[in-house]
Amino acid sequence: MAKNKKYTAARALVDSKKLYSVEEAVNLAKKTSITKFDASIDIAIKLNLDTTKAEQQLRGTIALPYYFGKQTRVLIISDTITDAQAKEIGADYFGGKDKITEIKGGWLDFDVIITTPKFMPELSKLGKILGPKGLMPNPKLGTVTQDVVKATKEFKLGKMNYRTDTYGNIHMTIGKVSAAAEKIIQNINTLIEFIASKRPSTVKGDYFQKIYISTTMGPSIKIAITK
Repeated sequence: MAKNKKYTAARALVDSKKLYSVEEAVNLAKKTSITKFDASIDIAIKLNLDTTKAEQQLRGTIALPYYFGKQTRVLIISDTITDAQAKEIGADYFGGKDKITEIKGGWLDFDVIITTPKFMPELSKLGKILGPKGLMPNPKLGTVTQDVVKATKEFKLGKMNYRTDTYGNIHMTIGKVSAAAEKIIQNINTLIEFIASKRPSTVKGDYFQKIYISTTMGPSIKIAITK
């Protein structure tokens, strides 16, 4: 009941009919956070996309100026480096065919696989296991590469995957309530500019339809879309 009262009070601070600037939205999100812990600030971007068309399914990687997500657990599957080198660059797990066998057995305690093209024929056979969880390595995501050292360092520093869901939405964590508003604002502006640059040529009309931010368990705040 106390949580409901807190949410109702927080929700009352948000004008559902107003379109807030990024700066206003961030400050209001911090003000309307109702959790005792340091809540995340998330963004939801609704795009005018027909995701039944392959060219309108956005997917890739992005490194925001400031990273507030959880530490990415990296599994390297490669024979181009040693176990000691893998540990030195921050890999959480390292191996070759032995790790592929573990995945076949149901082990999935990692967030990203970085591998070389050599191992893709075997990994491709695990599509039913890795595909639904978005774990299949992909050259477009930088996770199939000859330079596993560089790729691992990038993901450990906060490089993130993004992709549109069935309805053309992109969801991402862009801050923490305790973080400086300027850092969150910079993350939002960087993300919006980046997504704008990925607009498919076949999209007609307005590309951005709605943008909201919210804290964990907090009310949604609608951001004005500028041209």
